[in-house]
Parts: sequence; C-alpha cells; structure tokens
Amino acid sequence: MRQEELEQYIREYGKDLYSFCRSVTWNLEEAQDLYQDTFLKLYEIGDRLVTPKNPKSYLMGIAVNLYRNEKRKLSARRRIVGVWQSVEEMDTDIPEDARLLEEEVIAREECRIVRSAVQSLADKYRLPVLLFYMEELSLSEIAAVLRLPEGTVKSRLYRAKRILQRKLTQNQEGAECG
Repeated sequence: MRQEELEQYIREYGKDLYSFCRSVTWNLEEAQDLYQDTFLKLYEIGDRLVTPKNPKSYLMGIAVNLYRNEKRKLSARRRIVGVWQSVEEMDTDIPEDARLLEEEVIAREECRIVRSAVQSLADKYRLPVLLFYMEELSLSEIAAVLRLPEGTVKSRLYRAKRILQRKLTQNQEGAECG
C-alpha cells in the first residue's frame, strides 16, 4: 500500500473509525491506540490487500479484531498476575457552561444514561449495537466484520435491545422512586 492510498483511507474513513474506537473502548488513550493500530495494520497488509467492497466496514473489522485481541491479552494477564485493572472513567460530555437550558441538561443526561447502558453490555451485544446504530452498517456488513452468520447478528441485536430496554426501564423506575 502506498502512502497516498493510506492517507486517502484516513481522510475518507478516519473520523468514523475514530468515533467507533471511542465508542468501543470508552477511553481516550485506548481509542487513540486502537485507531492508530488499525491504520498501522492496514499499512502492514499493504499490497496483499484486495480492494474491499466496503472499505469502511473492512476498517471496522480490523479495529474489532485488534480490540478483541487486546482484550484477550489483558484477560490472560489478569489471570496470570491476578490483578484487576480499574474501571474506565466515563466521559459525560457535559460542558461547564452554567447557562445550559434545562432541556439540554436533560437531553445530555438521557444520552449519558443510554451510553452507559450500552457500555455495560457484553461485547457480543455491544459491538453489533455500535456497528448498527452508530456506524449504520447493514446486517450483512456487521456479519462480515464480526465474522458471524447474519442470523446471529440479528438475534444479538434483538437481545441487546431487550436488555437495554430492561436496564433503561429499571433506571427510569429507580429515578422516579428517588
């Protein structure tokens, strides 16, 4: 792969890929590492790369695989060493401006609650949700990225929606009682 080709991929798909990396990792440093590693892997593939039908989903697939590999490595290290890493901080994205309208504050809080619920999903549910709703990939594209049958992707999306519905309903009921 020539440098010009890589730069074109970065220009065309970099923003979407970075946004996806942020959603998957929920950590600025890890997202940046995953983003860079994805393009590094693309560059390493180089001339062996057959021009994909959907370059964006191809990049997402590389990112998902790198994320899963890193997660596996961390899991193995935790078992060996027996040390648990601290919970990642959640980015609330609420600005300090004291003159926010009440509707903006409520909308941001609702968004934070939904993002938190999505983040709490197991990867097998969270990744299809992010790819479908955030990256707007089709079921067949998600199946290709995750290397799963299309029916499995469909059922995981369905189950994820049911889990999220329960979590958000419980959260709403808890807020009304409090």
